[in-house]
Amino acid sequence: MAGQANRETPVADVDSILVINCGSSSVKFALFADDRDLPRRLWSGAVERIGLAQGRFMAHDPDGTLLFEETHSIANHVEALDLLISKVEQFQPEIRLQAVGHRVVHGGDDCDCPLLVTAALEARLQKLIPLAPLHQPHNLAGILAIRLRRPDLPQVAVFDTAFHQGLPRLARMTGLPRSFEEEGIRRYGFHGLSYEYVLENLRQHHDDQTAEGRIIIAHLGNGASMAALRGGRSLETTMGFSTLGGLTMGTRTGDLDPGILLYLLLEKGRTAEELQEVFYSQSGLLGISGLSRNMQDLLACADSEQAAEEAVDFFCYQARKYLAGLTASLGGLDHLVFTGGIGANAPEIRTRICDGLGYLGIMLDESRNLQGDRRISLEGRSVVVEAIPTDEELMIAHHVTSVLDQQLSARRA
Repeated sequence: MAGQANRETPVADVDSILVINCGSSSVKFALFADDRDLPRRLWSGAVERIGLAQGRFMAHDPDGTLLFEETHSIANHVEALDLLISKVEQFQPEIRLQAVGHRVVHGGDDCDCPLLVTAALEARLQKLIPLAPLHQPHNLAGILAIRLRRPDLPQVAVFDTAFHQGLPRLARMTGLPRSFEEEGIRRYGFHGLSYEYVLENLRQHHDDQTAEGRIIIAHLGNGASMAALRGGRSLETTMGFSTLGGLTMGTRTGDLDPGILLYLLLEKGRTAEELQEVFYSQSGLLGISGLSRNMQDLLACADSEQAAEEAVDFFCYQARKYLAGLTASLGGLDHLVFTGGIGANAPEIRTRICDGLGYLGIMLDESRNLQGDRRISLEGRSVVVEAIPTDEELMIAHHVTSVLDQQLSARRA
């Protein structure tokens, strides 16, 4: 064990909510005090390198102070979450776990709110795995792991698709025959928890009028999408049926001419399994650059590696094109927000995306942009541009407390 901090004053006895986001080889987590009106973050951290000999387990407090960092051999998600819950119980025994909230990427056609996990819900979410093969299986693995370790704990599934459930009819449609829609083939939208957080942040930092205006939020990270909001609701988004669509991403293609898929299947003899691997895991920034999916890595070597520079340019070109296109669904633009790991932390990318969009009223103040200010647009321009770190974990905690409150009210009725 290395880097364990000394605890000075223990946290008073408090009910808590564990929020987890399971990936293929990691579990990101956050522990919140269940203060109802405003969940209070106690820890954040990750269990990484699951399935490898030297797994890493670490957490820090809200100020960024390292609480502990350990290495373990962690075979699977069951072991990872067993390790996490044991640590909560041993490291701060005064904390009582009340519930676990899970980020679940796809909720399907009729999920527009957080739901208590039941066997029926799990069975339905299993059927959605083909729509989000990079995420859904691992989200469900986390639910199973918690049930095996603590079957007494209520679990709440919070869906990334829920924010877009009210998309207008035309924004949900595809160009396929109507019969396909009856099978659930439609545009759903993703990154809803991030959009929801940013919208609430705008409401609190500015006012209701700002949050009800014409807004585009650019969630840019290893997964990337944009959404157009008006009246506090999603009107259009770049990701559609699956997490492959829209913007080019770290390892995912983004939108692709379906003729390419047919050509690779019919003329080149590629299998569906091979193409799934290519489209989800070998494309995007990684595929174009041949070097990395990480934007900071590519920016660092762009001067010497033409393929890296081209990958960055393509990413920004696609983002600029989609940003401008989304203004059509809004009839203009009042507010642009960059969020996500790239959007909130890469000023050069924000500059490249906004370059040439002055005709929309988008003009950055480069001094503010480089300094990392919240507001990064020039004063007096018609569009306010901001960079806001997202907090999907906090939104999940909020939703879990709401579900628990509803349960309590139902029992009292």
